[in-house]
Amino acid sequence: MTLDLKGKAGDPSLGDEPMIVVDHVDMVFNIANEQLNSLKEYFIKAMRKELFFREFKALSDISITVNKGDVYGIVGTNGSGKSTLLKIVAGVLEPTRGSCTINGAIAPLIELGAGFDPELTARENVYLNGALLGYKKEFIDENFGSIIQFAEVEDFVDMPLKNYSSGMIARIAFAIATATTPDILVVDEALSVGDFLFQEKCENRISELVNDKGTTLLFVSHSVDQVERICQKAVWIEKGEMRMNGDVKDVCNAYRNFR
Repeated sequence: MTLDLKGKAGDPSLGDEPMIVVDHVDMVFNIANEQLNSLKEYFIKAMRKELFFREFKALSDISITVNKGDVYGIVGTNGSGKSTLLKIVAGVLEPTRGSCTINGAIAPLIELGAGFDPELTARENVYLNGALLGYKKEFIDENFGSIIQFAEVEDFVDMPLKNYSSGMIARIAFAIATATTPDILVVDEALSVGDFLFQEKCENRISELVNDKGTTLLFVSHSVDQVERICQKAVWIEKGEMRMNGDVKDVCNAYRNFR
């Protein structure tokens, strides 16, 4: 099954309205110089002023503009900063330098299931996670049935989440995140969760949002073929630095030759 997300790329009604503007972004993390095995050990080292850190630059001077209706892919080897960039776009991380401007409502499909409470039931987690995404209770009330139906967990809705498989949790998270029509959809390996049939169901939902609702897509995948198949444009980030930005075929071909 293939995603057809390119159908509206040339729609003049979409224009060149910028939806995501990443402007000269750096992201620096402080990493302890030695491994600490407990919080107690951390505080002892800190009190004795024996705790030292080194800087790790995850992203360096990244600038990207994603316009309305764009289907934009991000490629790069593991640890190159792709997911870090998506977390900055989603508002999970604040860049060390530079800025990231978002114009519109954003639905981040990053680390599906993060923020869920395993002691609560699926029903309770739908309301909890929906609130974290900014949904009003009335909206969740109205859409609860379709969320549970899409996730295919109708028979387990009042079971604590700790008894769910990781695939079932991912289903619920995906169903909640796409219950509304976002202006921007940010996807980080979300299509790799669950079984093949549910992956196909997720792809259909994303295709509907992009092609029918005009949602802008920012997409990360370890599969270069998948990025090339579904995206119009792409950016190649390697070890925190932007190597190339442009037409998806040109970027993916350059990345394949690099590897």
